[in-house]
Amino acid sequence: MLSAAQKSDFWSKGVTVVDSAYSPADLEPLRLQHQRWIEESRQHDGPYGEMLDGRPRFDVEPGHCSDRPALRRVASPEEISQAFLDILHDGPMIEAVADLLGEDLRFHHAKLNSKLPGSGTVVKWHQDFTFDPHSNDDCITAMLFLDDITHDIGPARVVPGSHRGPLHSLWHEGVFTGAVSAELAAQCESTAIECLGPAGSLCLMHTRALHASSENLTSGPRTLYIATLTAADAIPLVPCAVPSSHAGSIVHGRDPGRIRSIGFDMEIPEIPAGASFFNQQAGS
Repeated sequence: MLSAAQKSDFWSKGVTVVDSAYSPADLEPLRLQHQRWIEESRQHDGPYGEMLDGRPRFDVEPGHCSDRPALRRVASPEEISQAFLDILHDGPMIEAVADLLGEDLRFHHAKLNSKLPGSGTVVKWHQDFTFDPHSNDDCITAMLFLDDITHDIGPARVVPGSHRGPLHSLWHEGVFTGAVSAELAAQCESTAIECLGPAGSLCLMHTRALHASSENLTSGPRTLYIATLTAADAIPLVPCAVPSSHAGSIVHGRDPGRIRSIGFDMEIPEIPAGASFFNQQAGS
């Protein structure tokens, strides 16, 4: 699935983008389902639905209303949509991750994140691994672009090589903020690269890579289907903030029946009380 250059980019920079990995026909059922969820959200004035742990499945941005829907996250869409479940068991995403981590892969969690036109959603600098630590760090955040991702639409920005660096604290003055310190964030801004590509492209990012994204300044949506996939011998160390009935399932190869561990030290993350980590970051 991946070229030698793409593999090299991933291991050296912590991220690579595969242009047009999926066709428009592949994306159509995902887009239709997402549009149905947006229409459904017009009937609600706050987060709604229910995940396995009882927290809301559908998260909306402050100011969301029927006239200007701002659905920003659907947690564990694979639980309620066959189209999203299918992505996890066959196709370019799984094959590309297998090229990087090996044949045996495990599913951890997934979400559908969207920045609709006019929304002000910003994602502050953080590392996914410090939200979802595993026994080893063969863990990838795979992002499928459901829309064209351009410079002004709020693309993911990644600090190249940061996946080989330290794990940074998301706790500040006793509060879990879901974001790194302001001083580190300023450094990230000066070195980050943007992850751009047409709809159907696939961005593969190491979960230790520092990343963020700005608000959508365009008149179109910016929607990503995001799945965390790991080597099958990487075992979660804390409860997942996006629980799923499919968590831990083998999506490629077989279960090796082993745990592989590496050494690292970090603080225990905090599961958000509300629908998503956006509220944690908003308070930082």
